[in-house]
Amino acid sequence: MTLNLHSGGELVEYDALRQLVTPPATPTHVPIEHHRLVDLMRGTLHMFGHEIVEEHHALDHDGMRYFGLMTLRSPYTGYTDTLGLRNSHDKSTPIGIAFGSQVFVCSNLAFIGDHVIRRRHTVNAKRELPGLLMEIIEPLALQREHQAKKFEHYQHATLTDQQADHAIMQLYRQGVIGVQRIADVAREWDEPSFDDFKETRSAWRLFNATTFALNGRIAENPSITSRLHAVIDAAVN
Repeated sequence: MTLNLHSGGELVEYDALRQLVTPPATPTHVPIEHHRLVDLMRGTLHMFGHEIVEEHHALDHDGMRYFGLMTLRSPYTGYTDTLGLRNSHDKSTPIGIAFGSQVFVCSNLAFIGDHVIRRRHTVNAKRELPGLLMEIIEPLALQREHQAKKFEHYQHATLTDQQADHAIMQLYRQGVIGVQRIADVAREWDEPSFDDFKETRSAWRLFNATTFALNGRIAENPSITSRLHAVIDAAVN
């Protein structure tokens, strides 16, 4: 697992987060320390029996913005479960947490849905954050099972080239890919870069062709994935 940094951010170790000076609170903005968000997430995951096997952390804008990924050991094969974290001290983004997956062979990150939490930095958010994390993590096992069933369905759903072409254009119309990425997805569909996707012309192959062509954009904007799933689901159904 890795973070794709397109905006000039820097990968850092966890200890670097603790060394940052958090800006003072104001009546309308109460920053939460980056390391506090990480610590709370670690503790909550362990409380509900999820094992973290890998972490990556990144800072941008002189430490004012944070983005992190945590890989969870998965009982399912073919991918790992992933949590994405966001935080900022400059009011640029709210606190954000999302759940997703990462395909082993090509390390493409794809969130199963939009941010499951998005809270502004207020005194209430800081006080309520531990409880909010518990509400998110408690049903996570069911979300992981749902995701596994969806991916298994994709793997067994064969698409014709005509269906794939239509789906690729729908990806463009729904804003999942830009016009410049249409050819990239089509090329990856026709000639996958990884042997795992060459055996069948399946919805799983198209899903991974798209995440491969996006090259990290999903990690930066998890909301893309809900639209990606909607298009693939429509093609399958």
